[in-house]
Amino acid sequence: MDYQFKAIEEKWQNFWAQNQTFKAETNSSRPKYYVLDMFPYPSGAGLHVGHPLGYIASDIFSRYKRLKGFNVLHPMGYDSFGLPAEQYAIQTGQHPAITTEANIATYRRQLDQIGFSFDWSREVRTSDAGYYKWTQWIFMKLFNSWYNLETDRAEDIVTLIEKFQISGNAEVKAVCDEDIVSFLPSDWSAFNEEEKQALLLKYRLTYLKESTVNWCAGLGTVLANDEVKDGFSERGGFPVEQKKMMQWSMRISAYAERLLQGLDTIDWPEPVKEMQRNWIGKSVGASVKFKIETEDIKLATQDYIEVFTTRVDTIFGVSFIVLAPEHELVSILTTEAQKQDIENYIAQTKKKSELDRMADTKTVSGAFTGSYVINPVNNEKVPIWIADYVLAGYGTGAVMGVPSGDQRDWLFATHFNLPIIQILDGQKNIENEADATKEGRYINSGFIDNLGYKEAVSYLNHWLEREGVGKAKVNYRMRDAIFGRQRYWGEPIPVYFKNGLPYLIQEEELPLVLPEIDKYLPTESGEPPLARAEDWSPCHGETYELSTMPGWAGSSWYWYRYMDSQNDEAFASKDAISYWKDVDLYIGGSEHATGHLLYSRFWNKFLKDLGFVNEEEPFKKLINQGMIQGRSNFVYRVVDEEGRGTNKLVSYGLRKDYKTTALHVDVNIVEHEVLDIEKFKAFRPEFADAEFILENGKYICGVEVEKMSKSKFNVVNPDVLIEGYGADTLRMYEMFLGPLEQSKPWNTNGIEGVFKFLRKFWRLFHNEEWVFGVNDGEPTKTELKALHKIIKKVQDDIERFSFNTSVSSFMIAVNELTDLKCKNRSVLTDLVVVLSPYAPHICEELWELLGHTDLSNTPYPTFNPAYLEENEFAYPVSINGKMKMNLNLSLSLDEAAVKEIVLSNEQVRGYLEGKEAKKIIFVKGKIVNIVI
Repeated sequence: MDYQFKAIEEKWQNFWAQNQTFKAETNSSRPKYYVLDMFPYPSGAGLHVGHPLGYIASDIFSRYKRLKGFNVLHPMGYDSFGLPAEQYAIQTGQHPAITTEANIATYRRQLDQIGFSFDWSREVRTSDAGYYKWTQWIFMKLFNSWYNLETDRAEDIVTLIEKFQISGNAEVKAVCDEDIVSFLPSDWSAFNEEEKQALLLKYRLTYLKESTVNWCAGLGTVLANDEVKDGFSERGGFPVEQKKMMQWSMRISAYAERLLQGLDTIDWPEPVKEMQRNWIGKSVGASVKFKIETEDIKLATQDYIEVFTTRVDTIFGVSFIVLAPEHELVSILTTEAQKQDIENYIAQTKKKSELDRMADTKTVSGAFTGSYVINPVNNEKVPIWIADYVLAGYGTGAVMGVPSGDQRDWLFATHFNLPIIQILDGQKNIENEADATKEGRYINSGFIDNLGYKEAVSYLNHWLEREGVGKAKVNYRMRDAIFGRQRYWGEPIPVYFKNGLPYLIQEEELPLVLPEIDKYLPTESGEPPLARAEDWSPCHGETYELSTMPGWAGSSWYWYRYMDSQNDEAFASKDAISYWKDVDLYIGGSEHATGHLLYSRFWNKFLKDLGFVNEEEPFKKLINQGMIQGRSNFVYRVVDEEGRGTNKLVSYGLRKDYKTTALHVDVNIVEHEVLDIEKFKAFRPEFADAEFILENGKYICGVEVEKMSKSKFNVVNPDVLIEGYGADTLRMYEMFLGPLEQSKPWNTNGIEGVFKFLRKFWRLFHNEEWVFGVNDGEPTKTELKALHKIIKKVQDDIERFSFNTSVSSFMIAVNELTDLKCKNRSVLTDLVVVLSPYAPHICEELWELLGHTDLSNTPYPTFNPAYLEENEFAYPVSINGKMKMNLNLSLSLDEAAVKEIVLSNEQVRGYLEGKEAKKIIFVKGKIVNIVI
C-alpha cells in the first residue's frame, strides 16, 4: 500500500497517548536529560507554522537522547495568564478562564497532530489555582526574606529581627532602601508593631514603594516597558504616561553581581549573555554628595543631591547637575520663576516611555529649576536642571554634567549656553603609567597636581570619604523589578492590609483564588478590577491587595513544577528536584533575554539560598531559534491619474506598464505565485467583477518577506499543511528551511520535495505493487557504507543542533539505497531508528511492519568507521598521459599486481592497439599511466 500518512499518523498519535509512551520516570536508573521549551501563551489565533520551529527541534533532540539511553523529561504547558484574555473579557463579558480554556484546547490539538513526544502527564497552566498556589507561596518566601551582604545570600527575615534585637541596625550589611535611619536595640524594642513592620518593609526582598510606572488609562493598568511603543500601548494603541504609584517591587538588584558572574558558568548564546550584562550594567566609580544651596529653600530631609559617576576625576569640570523629572526633590528645588517651565517639561516627559527616553540620544531638552548645588571639591555654585534622559530609577536619578568630557553633556551645555570647563584628562595614560607626561597628568588648581589617573581616582575617593561627601562605589544599572499589575487575569497577591501596612495571609489559606467580578474593568473610582469583588476580604476592617502579579511571575519557576506537577504538599519534592536538578537544554526566543530569562535566574538563586533547590543556575544550555518569516503575496491594482483605485488588477510582470498600488493577498490562495482568481474574488468581494490583466494566461503575484501576521494575510496554518502532506513532512520541512538559530522566510512551494522524499523512503520497504517486503541476507559493503554514513552524519548533526543538514543527508542516503535496490532487513531497520526523531510516525509504522515494538527506547545504531574505509579505488588509466578509462581495483594490491591486471584488461589492450608498454607509472590510490 502506498504511503497513507493520515491513517499512520492518527494511529501512532493515539498509541502514544494511550500508552503514555513519553512519560518520564523520576529516579530512573538511566541518566537524566531535561529538555524544555519556552511554554506558549495560548492565543485565540492558534499556532502558525512559525511557532513549532523550536518545538520540533527540541522534540528531535528529546527522541534522539531517548535512543541514546537517557531518561528524558520533555514537558509542555501554558503560560495562561495575560492581558489579551483580559481585554477579550472586557470586550465580550466572557470570563478569561473560558476563552483561555478554549484556546488551550486548540493548541493541544495542534501540538498533538504534529507528533511531539511531550510528557503530558506533567502539563502545567499558570492560571490553575493548583499551580499559582505555589507562585503565591514563593512570593511569601520573598516577602519574608532579606539579603545579607555578609553571607551574600537571602535569609529569613527572622535572622534580621534577631540582629535588630541584639545590636540595632548599625552593623547590618543588607540590600535595602536608601532612606534607612540608624537605631539601637532599645529603639527597636520601643517601636510599636506598625513601626516595626514599616521598617522591615525597607529590607524585604519584595516590598511596597512609590515607583514611576508606565500608566495606561485606556487599559486601566501599568505596562512593562516592552508593552509600550512610541508612547502608546502595543495592545490597543492607548496613550501611556509616566506616573508615580505605590507598587510592589522585587529586589532583583540584590542579586546583580551573582547574576553577572553566573553568566560565565552557562552555555548560552553570547548575544543573550551580553544583553544581560548590559542590562545589569555594572559600573565602578564613586558616589558624590553635592550640597544644596539652601538660602531660599526649606528641606525637610536631605540637604544634598547624590550622584554616581564612573569618572570622579572629572568632577572639576562639572558645570551643571541634571535631575530626572520625577526626582523627589524637583518640586522643592523649583523656584517660583521657573515653576511653569518645569511643570510644562514634566508634562511632556510623562508622554514618553522610559525606553523612548533612553533611546533618544539626539534630542536636547531640559528645564532649569532655579536652584544650585555646591561642588564639594572647589565650592563652585552649579545650577540644577531637569532633563528626560535622566531616569529616576537608574542610580540616584541625578547626574553631574561635564561638558568637556562627555558628548551628551557638551550638547546640553552648548544648547543652553552653560559653561564648559576645560580639564586635563590623565586617563589616557592608565594603560602605560610609566610613559605619562606632564600633559597627560592632572592640573586642577593645586588639588591633585601631577597625579596619574589611578592615583587621582584613589586620592579623590579617599578625600570624599574623609570629608563625608562621598565614597568609592560599585553601581548597577539594573533596577528592582516592579511586580504589581492593575489587572484581573493574574495571580492574586497573598497579602492583606491592616492600618495601611501589608501582611501575609497564612500558608494554609493558599491558594488565594481569583474572585468572581461583574466586569473586568477598573472601578469608576479608578481602583483595579479586583475592587469589584463582593465579600472578598480576610476579615472585618482589612482588605486584600487589589493588584495581581505580572505575567512573568508564573514563568519564573515553572520548570520545577514540571518535575513533580501533581504534588499538593510542595512545589516539587526534594527527590524530584535532586534527580532532575536543572534544565539541560532550553529552547526559546531571544526576545526574553532581559525579561523572563533574567527573572528566572533571580528566582532560582533565591530558592537555592533558602535551600529549596540545589542548582545556582536553572538552564545549562540555551538555544534561541530563529524566526520563520512570512512570505507575503501581492496583487497590483491599477490606479488612475489622480491616484484612485480602478477595477483592474495587473499581473506582476506587466505592472511596469501601469501606475499601480500593491495589495496584500491571502497566501493560501496562491500556489507557486499563481493566483487562484475565483478564490481571490471570494476573498475580496469588491473585485468580483474586476478585470484581471494576465501574462501567459495566469495572474502572477508579487512576493516579499515580512513578519508573519494576520494583517498581512501571510499566516500559514500548520493544520492545512498536515492535512495535505502529513506531520512528518511538516516536521522535516521546517528543519530543512535552514539553520535552527537563523531567521528564514517560509515558502510552502518547497514542501512537496520533502513529501516525495518520505514517499521514496516508504517505497524502500515495498515492491513495485506496494507490498511490504525485505530480505534477511547479508548486506553488501556499499549498503553498509551508505547506512553508516547516515548514522554518523545524523549523530554529529543532532549533537551540534544542525538539523537542516541531516534532512539533506537523509535524502542522499535514501537515493543511494534506492539505486542499490536495497531491501536488506538489517540495513533498513537501522535506517528507521536513525530517521525516527525527525519523522516518528512513518518510522513507528515501518518498525511495526519489521516486527518490532518500543521504537522510542531502541538503542541508536552504533557507528562502525570500518564500513567507511575505502577497499577499492577507481584508478584513472591513461595512455601517454591521456585519460582513457577507470578501472576498479583493490587498494590492497601492490604495484606488480596492479600492472599485471591493467595490461591483461581487454579494454586496455584495445587502447594499446598491439603496441608494447615501454613504462608504467603507478601511484597507489591515484593513477595508472602507460607510456608506449
